[in-house]
Amino acid sequence: MAELPLTPFIPVDSMGHLPETPSQTAGPYVHIGLIPHQAGLEIFAGALGHAMVGPETQGERIRIEGRVFDGLGDPCRDVLLEIWQADAGGQYDNPTFRGWGRTGTDFETGMYAFETIKPGAVPGRHGRPMAPHVSVWLVSRGMNIGLSTRIYFPDEAEANAADPVLSLIEPSRRPTLVARRDGPSIYVFDIRLQGPGETVFLDI
Repeated sequence: MAELPLTPFIPVDSMGHLPETPSQTAGPYVHIGLIPHQAGLEIFAGALGHAMVGPETQGERIRIEGRVFDGLGDPCRDVLLEIWQADAGGQYDNPTFRGWGRTGTDFETGMYAFETIKPGAVPGRHGRPMAPHVSVWLVSRGMNIGLSTRIYFPDEAEANAADPVLSLIEPSRRPTLVARRDGPSIYVFDIRLQGPGETVFLDI
């Protein structure tokens, strides 16, 4: 019996290259699957959320809050944000501090908030210390790829000046990664996706 010629399941171009995989955004239902409490659903027994501290967590308790703005300066009301950070001593492995949080921008106000502690400095490459910071990842419908950035603290000017990541960024744009302090325990960090004052996003 003659063998049938094999036809590739995915067609290739004249150079033998496979086509690019179609992109897919997070879609309009990201809240239901990842932060259901914000959509009014209580479907997980131990829902992950914006409160990252417990009764035994050591360190300065702070609140990080802000809004995400689009290129026209309008607040985005359907963004999912995740943060991860070290504890007050600069350690990531701490049984009394989760170090990771997830929330979304409010459907009406566009505000997001995390209840956490101020992180300590952590070692970077070659032992060079990194300034206290919080890593941020955000995604929303219309975004094909999640965006990564960092939050630095305005009262850590000396550490910020020596930070190996901030030092790679054009000086005029570094302020987009520094929160502003609003009261004794609140840091405000607004994220601008495009336009004037666009937040620096990291290619990681």
